[in-house]
This record gives sequence, C-alpha cells and structure tokens, in this order.
Amino acid sequence: MAELTPQRKTAYWLMGIVAVMVSLSFIAVPFYSWFCKKTGFGGTTSVATHAPAHPLAQEVTVRFDASIDRGMPWEFKTEQTKMTLHIGETGLAFFQATNTSDHPVAGQASYNVTPDSAGGYFTKIACFCFTAQILQPGQTVQMPVTFFVDPAIVQDPEGKFVKEITLSYTFHEIPLDVAQAALAGDTSKPVN
Repeated sequence: MAELTPQRKTAYWLMGIVAVMVSLSFIAVPFYSWFCKKTGFGGTTSVATHAPAHPLAQEVTVRFDASIDRGMPWEFKTEQTKMTLHIGETGLAFFQATNTSDHPVAGQASYNVTPDSAGGYFTKIACFCFTAQILQPGQTVQMPVTFFVDPAIVQDPEGKFVKEITLSYTFHEIPLDVAQAALAGDTSKPVN
C-alpha cells in the first residue's frame, strides 16, 4: 500500500475540517433554540401544561407590550398594560389585533421577556404566539396568553431580585399559504 504524501494528508485533514464545520452549522440553530428554552437566555420563555399548585406570597408585576412589524396592515394592542400576581399564580392577559386592510392577512407573533434573567422562569401555558393567525379584512380578535412565573425564580442569584417583568410581542406578516398550511397541520411549510 502506498504511503500518503504530505499534500494528500493535508488535503484529507482540510476535507475533514470542512465536513465537521458543515455538520456543526446544521445543528447550531436547533442547539441554540434548545439552549435558550432550557436556560431562558435572551428572554426565551418556558412552556408548561399547568401552574404550580401553591403560589408563593411574593408578588411580581408583569407589564405587557404589543407592536407590529413595519408595513404590516394590523393594529395590535394590549387589553391591559400590567398585572400583579403572586409568583406561581396563573395569569391571563388579552391582546387585541385588527386587520385594517381589505384582504386576509396572516401573522406570527415573536415574543421576548425582559429582564433576561426572568426569561427561563416566565412560563406560558397557552399562547396565541404558538400558532399562525389569519385575520379577514376588518376582523378584530382577542388573543389570550395564560402564564405564570415559576417559583424557582426566587432561588436564582439574579432572578430573585426581579420585581417587574415585561412580556413583549411583535407581529410579523407571513405568507398566507404558509399560515394556512400550518393551521391545517401541514408541517412541510414551516412557519417562520
């Protein structure tokens, strides 16, 4: 068997490095998403099916913020600007959206929680942001979000000092066919 030349060894090493880099680029987005959901990094919230059975006596104020992406023909606002809850208590807030155009418009809400140290402890039970929304011309809808602040926040070195949390939503227009496919359960067209 012939021995590899130094040039071929270098070429094989470089091809291996390229293969590893390409592989890492494909897993970076799902890994980052998983990391943010587990740690609350960047204000990413958690999801649960129900709130804890016993809320704490300590309270936290949750503020609500609503905005739309530039050019989206909707009005989007909060029904209330803030609410004070016991940590671990279930909260229910409503947002209102109106399609001000003369044609159906689909939207998807992105969200953020500030301060970042509260992100992993702000837990949603149900939210309009989980699915695409399609509004007909002139249609107005109320959109609820059910949530709680996880009692584990009081054990966190930074989170235990959080007295106020802001939950922000921004609606972005998405293609109508993508939204309809998502609502029909077709996962071949992911909602962005």
